[in-house]
Amino acid sequence: MVQFTPEDLKQTVDGLRRPLWLTRLGMRAEVVVRSLWPLMTVILLALAAAMLGLHEIVLLEGVWIALGLTVAAAIWALVYALRRWSWPSDADAMVRLDRSMKGRPLTALLDDQAIGGGDDASAAVWRAHKRRMAERAAAAKAVPGDLRVSSSDPYALRYVAVLAFGMALLFGSVWRVGTVSQMAIGGSTALASGPVWEGWAEPPRYTGKPTLYLNDLAEGALELPVGTLISMRLYGEVGALTVTEGVSGVPSGVDPEAPPQMAFDFKVNRSGSIAIDGPGARSWDVTVRADQAPEIVILGAPEVAALGEMRLPFAAKDDYGVEAGEARIMLELAAVDRRYGLVVEPDARPEITIPLPMPIAGDRVAFEENLIDDFSEHPWANLPVTVVMTALDAAEQQAQTAPMQMILPGRRFFDPTAAAVIEMRRDILWSRRNALRTAQVLRAVSYLPKDAFRSETTALRLRKLIGRIETFARFGLEEENRNKLAQDMWDLALELEEGDLEDARERMRRAQERLNEAMKNGASEEEIAELMQELRRATEDFMQQLQREQAERQDGEQQQGQQQQGESMQMTQDDLQRMMDRIQELMEQGRMAEAEQALRELQEMMENMQVTQGQQGEGGQSPGEQAMEGLAETLREQQGLSDQAFRDLQEQFNPNAQTGENQGNEGRNGGQGRGESHEGQEGQGDSQQDQQSGEQGGGGEQRPGEGQAQGQEQTLAERQQQLRDELSRQEGRMPGQGTPEGDAARDALDRAGRAMDDAEQSLRDGDLAEAIDNQSQAMEALRDSMRSLGEALAEEQRSQQPGQGTQEGDRRAENRDPLGRSQGSNGATGSDNDADLNADAQSRARELIDEIRRRSGETARPEVERDYLNRLLDRF
Repeated sequence: MVQFTPEDLKQTVDGLRRPLWLTRLGMRAEVVVRSLWPLMTVILLALAAAMLGLHEIVLLEGVWIALGLTVAAAIWALVYALRRWSWPSDADAMVRLDRSMKGRPLTALLDDQAIGGGDDASAAVWRAHKRRMAERAAAAKAVPGDLRVSSSDPYALRYVAVLAFGMALLFGSVWRVGTVSQMAIGGSTALASGPVWEGWAEPPRYTGKPTLYLNDLAEGALELPVGTLISMRLYGEVGALTVTEGVSGVPSGVDPEAPPQMAFDFKVNRSGSIAIDGPGARSWDVTVRADQAPEIVILGAPEVAALGEMRLPFAAKDDYGVEAGEARIMLELAAVDRRYGLVVEPDARPEITIPLPMPIAGDRVAFEENLIDDFSEHPWANLPVTVVMTALDAAEQQAQTAPMQMILPGRRFFDPTAAAVIEMRRDILWSRRNALRTAQVLRAVSYLPKDAFRSETTALRLRKLIGRIETFARFGLEEENRNKLAQDMWDLALELEEGDLEDARERMRRAQERLNEAMKNGASEEEIAELMQELRRATEDFMQQLQREQAERQDGEQQQGQQQQGESMQMTQDDLQRMMDRIQELMEQGRMAEAEQALRELQEMMENMQVTQGQQGEGGQSPGEQAMEGLAETLREQQGLSDQAFRDLQEQFNPNAQTGENQGNEGRNGGQGRGESHEGQEGQGDSQQDQQSGEQGGGGEQRPGEGQAQGQEQTLAERQQQLRDELSRQEGRMPGQGTPEGDAARDALDRAGRAMDDAEQSLRDGDLAEAIDNQSQAMEALRDSMRSLGEALAEEQRSQQPGQGTQEGDRRAENRDPLGRSQGSNGATGSDNDADLNADAQSRARELIDEIRRRSGETARPEVERDYLNRLLDRF
């Protein structure tokens, strides 16, 4: 058994010296913090106020009051510290260390056995107890002091004092503490030795210039912005120092009976001098930096969108930044064609005032912006006006542009009835005296409602509107009622122009009529593009409606239609799109007579068109198959553009490369990148249509990326943009809407479109490597779209009755190119099936990969080219 002797006790106590010393040190720190925190808070706050110079900006009485409060607070803090001061002893440290351990082993070691000392067993138990207590005491650790005083300082005043002192160290000066003694009675030795002065020059805030402390500036030249505020303060004997200045422009007459000034504040308005006469005299020759007036200019004629929105570019600049601006639009009455409803004098109407857009972020010293607004509903729309823009800077200086005369842009209506309603709306807003004439003209327009309106609802709305106008014309037309009439007439014109027809044939006819009116009225390019887009949408809706009607016919009627097929002409939906592209091109070129002729031919064809169903070969394709072939053709054209971009990249960084290497790198569709399709015109696209009368007209137009004339070579960026436009057209014809597969195909097409836009921008910027990456992403997205579309078509085919899917199988059996190769579903020549990959194809693939690896390892090649080759290896 281990015996516990007095020597063991002594050794244990010696081992506790370090923990006891650290514990006693923590207790002393605790006493200091808990007793002296109020006194330290008062001292730090007083030092912070003195270092920041607060005593220099308040009245002397305020300084004395603050000094008295500080002394009183210090005395209270000292009393607080003395009452709580209790310096800890070694015994106190021993007690705290003992209490921190379980069983208080130090006290146990100092105890003696009270009873049973003569019993050996009891003594053995006692020794074992002391041994365990000694082991526990030997593992003792120092007890940290409790420095928390939050219970005594609930408002954290000590932290406020520390923060204020830290700010004083950063932004104040220790030397300012000594200036406090100058305010003490009998301690103003500095003032007794002579007067002093202080001065500041504060430029206007909008200049962004810092405030200058004149005491730190030497005599000589001084350049200041106009409007700078000069503040001078004189201390000491009254009249010992004087200030003279010639920069404010204020007469310097001094009243001899007025008491001398000790403070001066004036602004710098012109060049001159500032001088301080007396002890410590100093003077400066001030040169004024003038604030230039802003400048603003209109950059060009306004751009007008198809629906009437105006975009007017302008540029503005100022040496310190433009604060605001506005555009004022005034009616140019002398230039108005005073006929019809404009003969009478117009009602008084205020000029149009619009705030100019300013850059939200960035510098306003010089910038370019666009004033964008829509004045279609304003009474001055499509009338001559004068536009003046004004810019304002922070000094309230103004500048304005030269008056610009133009026609105030507004939406144009091409439906004759809608155009008549809008014209009468303009007349009634021009003058109230036109109310009766407006009602008479509208009655004449609606005399034969069947010829003027497509629905009885709009005719009834116009009759009620005419009745209201006649009532107001008889009893007086107030401003509020006139505004309500104008809004109702605008809504009616929109319905007449755009309509809400459920029949696709009627919508197509209306779109053709509006386009015909636009040709006669000289529409702008934006309006032509908008009307052609509306015609395309209406035509596609009509084709879908025609397919549905044909599907509902009886079998006998279908057979009769097939027997008549030999006497009709067949054309695809791509042919229709090319005809409409041709019409738009002729209109944009100003060849309106040819455009009208082509539009008449298109109208005749559409009136006599019917969709064939259940035919074999390329004439009987479903919309899904049309979309699949269109995407395949787009993918082939995108591959050709990517090949051409890669060749241009090689020639850019390696112009001395052998032509044979570049030719070998063209790939299957390399010629397409130059606008030459080597694939022919197989799979001409969409569902076949029978044409019983009329000509195709414009059917020879090429889709983007097909055979372009060599005399009209286009840049890669332009061809990429055309391919993007073609993809946008295909998105509107994508079947399978509402199904998971169809939605996935649309999402993939959306990704492909964004990648094509990025590729086009990169091509315009000359970044061929980035363009190739974006084109690769576009091709991958197109493949994803085709896979999803194929799944959607397969699901639709499985839902059909047995036997209806044999057409597609027969068509796939015939889908061979002139060399006998099958066309893959992803738009590439060849098959998607592993069984069709023969040994020659696999060998060719290995050769291509080996060649790519060889070129990627040639360090002489440009880094951009080798990065692209490495990405190809990672992909394949």
